[in-house]
This record gives sequence, structure tokens and C-alpha cells, in this order.
Amino acid sequence: MTVEQRRVMVDAGHGKVSLSRQCSLLALSRSSLYYQPRHDAERAAIEQQVLNAIDALYTARPHLGRYGMTDALAEQYQMHVNPKRVRRLMKKLGLSAVYPRPRKNLSQPGRNHRKYPYLLRNLAITAPDQVWCADITYIRLYRGFAYLVAVMDWFSRCVLAWELSNTLDASFCVTALQHALSRSRRPEIFNTDQGSQFTAEAFTQVLVDAGIAISMDGAGRAFDNIMVERLWRTVKYEDVYLRDYQTPVEARLGLERYFGYYNHLRRHRSLGRRTPASVYGLVSESQEAGGIERASMRDRLEDGGGWSAATSVAAAPVALRAPSAAATARSYMETIPPYSKRVTVQRMGTS
Repeated sequence: MTVEQRRVMVDAGHGKVSLSRQCSLLALSRSSLYYQPRHDAERAAIEQQVLNAIDALYTARPHLGRYGMTDALAEQYQMHVNPKRVRRLMKKLGLSAVYPRPRKNLSQPGRNHRKYPYLLRNLAITAPDQVWCADITYIRLYRGFAYLVAVMDWFSRCVLAWELSNTLDASFCVTALQHALSRSRRPEIFNTDQGSQFTAEAFTQVLVDAGIAISMDGAGRAFDNIMVERLWRTVKYEDVYLRDYQTPVEARLGLERYFGYYNHLRRHRSLGRRTPASVYGLVSESQEAGGIERASMRDRLEDGGGWSAATSVAAAPVALRAPSAAATARSYMETIPPYSKRVTVQRMGTS
């Protein structure tokens, strides 16, 4: 209730309740009761002119904040107004400058989930299976989104397993972890962020049962898991943005093909121009030098290419397409997608 509304409720001629008691009951001070507002017509007219100018400037350039708006008022309308007054008037109009705000991310921790300390600080990672890491990103489709999780060996950059889903429950992350561990190789440390999928008991219990130390990034510290963050940049710029996947099936087939290429054909300068699969030990140096590039995807799978390799060259017939203007724009201005109903898409050649 406003002061003006409470003033109206006061009955000055009431015979039983004094003015002091009425003000006390209405939480109204006596000075407010007797205050008579003054209306300055000239000041009101000037303020209305400033409001109109702010409205016109904001319509043309909605990125202007209080300081930019103050400068624009002085330059275009010769109105020299204090920034605090501009802020008050913009608030009165319900206007707010358009600028990059802290956005929500996928790493939302569960309230009752246990958080583990970060174990990689100042740690020298010198061999495969010393540290594995995992993270979630999303692939924007024509309608909706697909969520991609990958398990990667930190030292070799080899993608050991990946899964695609269109919900953010923990089950597809657990499946990817189990696939990675099915090789009978174990890391000493497994690092993730503090997302609810990775702090869920269903996920951490698999690591605890395998005797693997759990490490988690600090809140908001993407660089603590920098290797898998760099993987997402590679995947999106070398495959996702170029192909502009339209459906979950297209995304799964295309990513299946790309991860086969990434593990077995894409050489890394930081690995001495070797491929992640050879550094991790999925293929020998002689196999790599002898033409592993010409081997079929089926041969690579049988040689230990694992869950992240396609089962045949023709398994992913997704054509390279020039991205649309919208796809190009969203590659720079991605937003966190809403939750949607899960649709399971089976891999080609698997049950």
C-alpha cells in the first residue's frame, strides 16, 4: 500500500480514534500525513521530453546503458542529464540495455550431491590412463537440441567413449563411462565439472567401485578441464558447424564418423604429429606408418578403435552442407537450450 493510499484512509474527524493512533495503525508518519506535494509543471515537461528522447534512442540502439544514453542525449538532443537521472528514467520506462549477461550453463550441481576436490592442480600428466576427463556440450539441431558427452584420455586426447541424448539426465553419462571402462583400462584420476550428471551417485559410484580417484573443477572454472573444452571447439568447428545437423539421427551418424576420424586420422602437433589412437596405444606406430589411414573403419574397430569409431565407412552418409545464416549466427551466440523429451537413437551396426 502506498503512502498516498494510507493518507486517504485517515479520518481527521473521527471522534474515537485520534490522528496519532490512526497513523500508528497505518504505519504512517505524522509528517507524511500533513505533507502537501508540489507540482512543478515546467520540471514535469522537461522530464517528459527526456523520457521521449530516451525512448527514441533506445528504439534505435537498445545496447545503450545509462552512460551511453547520457552521451547520446547530450550529442543528439543537447540534453545534459545526470547519469543517475537517466538510470531512474530508464527504470521508469522499463528499459534495460542489451549486453552479454552471465548465462546459465550445463554445470548445475545437485543440491544434495557430494562435491569432490580438484586433484589436477600442479600435477604433471605424463602418460595415458593417468587422467581421464568428461564433459557435456550440446548440438543445436533444426528443431531442438542434442546433448553430447565424451570421455577422453587427458594425455593422448583420445576419445574413449561418447553418447548422445536429448535430455540432461545422468543415464547417458553413466553409459558413456561404462563403455570407456569396458576396455579393462582404468585411469588413476577421473576429472569432471560439478554438473548434476557427474555428481550424481549413479555416476560417482561407478568410479568408486572401480577404485578411481574423483576430481572436480572449481565452480565456474572451465580451464580446470581445458582438454575436453578444447575438444568441443574442435568438434564444433571441424564438423558440427560445417554440417549443420538437422535431426538426432544425422547428428549421431555424423559424430560417429567424425570421432573415428579424430581418433585415427587427425594428427596433433602437441602429440608430435601422431594421432590420439596411436599415442593411447589403440594402434602401433608401425600400423600408423604403414597406412592406418587407408584401413577400413571396421578394421580399426577390430584393432581396438572402440566405442567412438564407426563400424563402416558408409555408416554416416551425412553430406557436407554450407551452414545457413542462422546456423552461422548461432555458432557465435549459442544459448543453453530447454529440456525436452528424450528420444533414443541407436548406433548403426549395434543392438
